[in-house]
Parts: sequence; structure tokens; C-alpha cells
Amino acid sequence: MSKKSEETNTGQEQKSSKKPFYTGLGFQVLAGIILGLALGFIVPKLAVDMKVLGDIFLRLIKVVVAPLVFLSVVHGITSAGDMKSVGRIGLRAIIYFEIVSTIVLIISMVIANFAGLGTSMHLTQSAAERAAAKAQYGQSGGEMTLNHFVQTIVPDNFIGAFTTGGLLQVLTLSICFGAAVLMLKPEQRSQVEKGLSQLSDTFFKFVDVIMKFSPFGAFGAIAYAIGSNGMTAVISLSYLLIVMYVLLAFVIIAIFGTIMRIFGLNHFQLLRYLKEEIAILFATASSESVLPRLMQKLKKIGCSQQAVSLVVPAGYAFNLDGTSVYMPLCMLFLANAYGIHLDIKQQIMLVLIMMLTSKGAATVSGGTFIVFAATVTASGILPLEGLPLLFGINRFTSQAVCICNAVGNSVATMIVSKISGEFDSDMQKSEFKKAFGKIAG
Repeated sequence: MSKKSEETNTGQEQKSSKKPFYTGLGFQVLAGIILGLALGFIVPKLAVDMKVLGDIFLRLIKVVVAPLVFLSVVHGITSAGDMKSVGRIGLRAIIYFEIVSTIVLIISMVIANFAGLGTSMHLTQSAAERAAAKAQYGQSGGEMTLNHFVQTIVPDNFIGAFTTGGLLQVLTLSICFGAAVLMLKPEQRSQVEKGLSQLSDTFFKFVDVIMKFSPFGAFGAIAYAIGSNGMTAVISLSYLLIVMYVLLAFVIIAIFGTIMRIFGLNHFQLLRYLKEEIAILFATASSESVLPRLMQKLKKIGCSQQAVSLVVPAGYAFNLDGTSVYMPLCMLFLANAYGIHLDIKQQIMLVLIMMLTSKGAATVSGGTFIVFAATVTASGILPLEGLPLLFGINRFTSQAVCICNAVGNSVATMIVSKISGEFDSDMQKSEFKKAFGKIAG
């Protein structure tokens, strides 16, 4: 009788632990977007006044950007530093990461230039934003020359780099600090890494607190966009989503597929094998949600323990191909929406910045948007005012971006494992036979 009573109590506890659907952040953000759309179309003048909600959310995001990027990059460097003990795998992984992510960045930038994203928006940057850009970047109001780019990299004050909004300086400090941690004695290094890890976890919790306000930020941003631009904003944002999804699909199928074929691996069998993880990624919009499952499955299909435990975690910090698609598209969208012309030299500079900032992308939901905010801040020539507008569609972009990131890291692990002579093809065939009912070629 007591056993039955315990089972009943357990069932009641499980039932009560299930939160109502309307308490989920995803539902709340979607509700904010729908309400913002409705208000924008029904009462445009009132909707324009809702901009303050988007601005408040933007200010909260700016608070956390610098320390979060610093901690993420330092953690990524210290993780990569462990590769020294397994030399050849680490070197090959880093080379692979840089080659593939750079190719994806360049392709995305080219597509963004020809797609005409945001050209119909005709948004206006506020006087305060223009004054801030002029004060920080001189009379040119944001011209990014090579000399200025180099000068802004090196800070003259550790704390000042975090307070002035210069993310390039924060990145420089991150790289130098990460290198310094690697130079410590093992016992000292472990203590520092533990402290940094705990601090990083705290800041991620801080992000969670800030994200509680995201439904209001999304509501205010979308309401303002629709109230001031009408149907043009909906069409422009929808077009951005379409281009992004098509390009991400191209990267996953064509680019990753070509790489896998070159090394004699079956890409479509891998995608089929990871279908459950892809579904979870789409539902959670967080690459982190499948990390343990991904590592377990990659070992089952023939990747060595050493390659999996090394390449996957490092790839989550250094090999974010979906983020490399997201940032060029959204940056050109902002530039076009505000009528800011970017010449080839400026775009090359932006690619360099993106190659740095993409290394600090968080794997949690919303992490890509935060890193994008860091990139916009670091560029100094793009309006921060457009960020809440893009956050309004962040849920939809995050779902596809995190899938691309996770698949890209799975492919990277298999390739690095194979070229290092640590891939078991027979084990892969056996696992695919078990999963699909036949031996995969």
C-alpha cells in the first residue's frame, strides 16, 4: 500500500512539475512579437512609442556583452590549450576550423551583398547614436581605416576596455589573458580555470535574468518597426529569414557534404543518424542541449575517444559555421536598413572582426545574438538601434543556426579523426546497420 502511495505521490509531483506552456520564454517572445505586430498595424502612433521597451532591452544586453565575450574567449583558448597534449589532433582541428569557418564567412558576405537585405526599410539613426559614433571614430563618423582598426585593438587600460564599449580591446585582452593562463603551472591553472568557469556560469545566469525581459523587448522592437514602417518591415524580416535558411541549408548539405565526400564519408547517413538531435536543436534553439548525446553518438560511429573529447568542445568555441552565416547577413541587413554604405575595405575589416567575435559565441539559446551585438559594437559604424528589431526574429534564426553549428562540429570531429588515423570505419558501418537496418555505404 505504501509503495502504491509513493508511486501516486511521485506521479503527482511529476505532473505538478510540468509548467504551463505560457510560462516558457519561447512562447512569451512569440506572444510579444504577435502583440507587437497587432499594435503596429492597429495603432501605429502608439506602437512607435513602444520603442522604449526595445531600447531598455538593448541597454541590458550591452551590459553583459563585454564580460561574457571575455570569459567565453578565455574559456575557448584554455580548452584549445589542452590540445597541446595531443599535438597533431589539436593542430589539425584548429586548421580545419579556420579554413571552413572562413570559407563560410566569405560566401555569406558575398550572398549578403547581392541579396539586397534590408534595402526597403529606410530606417534613420538617431542623433544620439550618430554623435556617439562621431565621438568614438572621429569626424568621419565611423570610417574604419586600417590604421584605426589596428589602434583600436590594443587597450591602454584593462578596466577601460570593458567600459568604453570597444570589443576589439576586450578580445585582445581575452587572447592575452587566455595565453597567460596556459603558461601557469598545472595546479595554478586548474584553480584559475575553475574560478573562470564559475564566473562564466554566473554570467550565463545573468543572461537568463536579462532574457526574462526579452518578450517586452521583442514586443517594443516589432511594434516600433511595424508602426513606423508598416508591412515593409514584415516583408524585409521575412526575406532575411528566407535567405538565411536557404544559405544555412546550402552550408549543411553542399559544403559539409562535399567535405565528407572528399574524405570518403556519407554525409546524408550522418544527418539521418542525427535526426533526433536535430529535432531537439530545433525545439530548444540551443547547441548545448545535445552536446552529451552528440559526443556519445560520434564515438559510436567510429570517432576515437581522444578526438571526440577534444574536437567537439573546442569546436563549440572555435567552429561555429552557423554563426558565420548569421553575422554577415544580419550586418548587411542593418547597414542597408539604415542606408550605410560599406565599401570592400570596410567589409574586409568586418570579416576580420567577425572571425574573432564568432569564436566567443555562446552555445546557449540567444548566444549568437549576443555575439552579434558584440560585433556590431566592435565595428563602430553600424547602428545599435537595429539590434532589438533583429532580436524579434532571434528565435527563428537561432533554431537554424544552432543546427548548422552542431552538424558542422560533428563533421569536423569525423574528418579530424579520420585524417589522424583514429576513425573506425567498421564500427561506423555496424552502428549505421543497427540504426537503419542495413549497412550504409
